[in-house]
Amino acid sequence: MSQPAIAAKEAKPLLTVNNIEVVYDEVIQVLRGVSLEVPEGEVVTLLGPNGAGKSTTLKAISGLLKTENGEVTRGDVTFMGERIDKKFADEIVRTGIFQVMEGRRIIEDMTALENLKLGAYTRKDSDIKSDIEMVYHYFPRLKERTGLAGYFSGGEQQMLAIGRALMARPKMICLDEPSMGLSPLLVKEVFSIIKEINKEQGITMLLVEQNANYALRAADYGYIMESGKIVLDGTTEQLMDNEDVKEFYLGGGNEERKSFKNLKSYKRRKRWL
Repeated sequence: MSQPAIAAKEAKPLLTVNNIEVVYDEVIQVLRGVSLEVPEGEVVTLLGPNGAGKSTTLKAISGLLKTENGEVTRGDVTFMGERIDKKFADEIVRTGIFQVMEGRRIIEDMTALENLKLGAYTRKDSDIKSDIEMVYHYFPRLKERTGLAGYFSGGEQQMLAIGRALMARPKMICLDEPSMGLSPLLVKEVFSIIKEINKEQGITMLLVEQNANYALRAADYGYIMESGKIVLDGTTEQLMDNEDVKEFYLGGGNEERKSFKNLKSYKRRKRWL
């Protein structure tokens, strides 16, 4: 009898963060052994309270720690099988990771078109017309706006920041708080477009977001971070069914818990761990 075919191995993750620790100013430890994986073509979300270390995790991936006197002191970050935590930010962009930073960080005294062209700066080819039209397809308002980007609404600036990322033709986009400062209607629109870009362009995304409801609906998998550690992870369906996640992040949970504002965070970490 012939041997059965060997089952195909699961696809390797596009990005792997392996037990990293991050220290600022040589003394302030922010990340305490963070590990996560981002599979190719999926949306992964990283949730947690302010100060948990979510943005620091993105900066460790994108090579932006050096700008704030931070460094990865332990562990490693690999992308497409290549270690990148020792690379400079511009080198990481060229490998295929582009970060949309918290607060948009667009160039306010440039037009939308000029900002988009800036996003393609690291590309070797000069044919960017089709990519500009692709951005306009997702964000038609940007085509209508001809003035300086500093006069755009918050929603338009966020759209421009995402569009600028697309111009780099990235394999993965890191999004840091895309809903910050936006109206509920615009938040819904931005997350709808994020899901659309992921499905149509196949771009992998790592999403840091305070709005857990929208983040979990947009993502395939999620991690919850507190005090520099991952305390829980799972598919978005699993997380949305978790009583602690419902209570502390989705505004629901056990009806007997009338209030949790005075509870210490270690209590839920103890339950999760």
